[in-house]
Amino acid sequence: MKQNIKISGFADEISQDFDAQLKTVTALGMRYISLRSADGKNVADYTAAEAGQKLLPRLRAYGVGVSSLGSPIGKIPVEDEAAFAQDCQKLEELCKMCGVLGCRYIRIFSFYIPQGADPERYGGTVLAKLRRYDAIAQAHGVVLLHENEKGIYGDTGARCKKIFDALASPHFRAAFDFANFVQCGEDPAACWDLLAPYIEYIHIKDAVTAGKENVLCGEGEGKIAPLLARAIRQEGYEGFLTLEPHLVVFESLGALEAEQAQHVTRNNKAKDGAEGYAMQYRALCKILDGI
Repeated sequence: MKQNIKISGFADEISQDFDAQLKTVTALGMRYISLRSADGKNVADYTAAEAGQKLLPRLRAYGVGVSSLGSPIGKIPVEDEAAFAQDCQKLEELCKMCGVLGCRYIRIFSFYIPQGADPERYGGTVLAKLRRYDAIAQAHGVVLLHENEKGIYGDTGARCKKIFDALASPHFRAAFDFANFVQCGEDPAACWDLLAPYIEYIHIKDAVTAGKENVLCGEGEGKIAPLLARAIRQEGYEGFLTLEPHLVVFESLGALEAEQAQHVTRNNKAKDGAEGYAMQYRALCKILDGI
């Protein structure tokens, strides 16, 4: 594996217990996690000081770094001004947390659109609010990673490109999620063509169109193997590949993605989160060995 490709992952899919997360990833040989929740608490509900006191010593004890903060920022209704004001406050604290944990990336989203509404009606509002997020990130020297989540404004390749073209900011980049594009009826390869100049970070999650169900990476319709080969061999991708298996209904999934808990991960592919995480890690390693 190339030295400039690092494997990370959302370790809360293993367990809510932070020590159990760290034990599992280090046993696999991993040295990074994407911090989404720890000890049953979402990362956005920690203060920077709390992260320094409660999480950093344990990270150091296990020799694990933080690749990104898997925040829920922007996972709110586009018209909810109170939630947006709260998000801005939380983002300020998350940026400070990056400094404490030695991390430069924060995952964010581009707002839920009312069901049945035309997302294009909200383009101006979305961009104005994302510019607020971007300004906060710039002030702290942090990079925001927009994930193409289902049901938000930026859930298609075309609308993601509109966002990145409009913001044109080195502090606002793409976290490419293969499975989410599949589940939105998008072709991941076509989306990669559109977004390649903006891709800074990659989520390793796969899915099939039938039932929009998550499957082991490389076994779905995400075209993960050929797109990673293209990224690494042809485009010189350097950085993180972050496991997000969604192969079992792990403890905190219901709070994160209700639809996932009820439908997309309805058929557990492993006996528990730790096994599912290990399966995804080994499947990714096999793909990388082939590359």
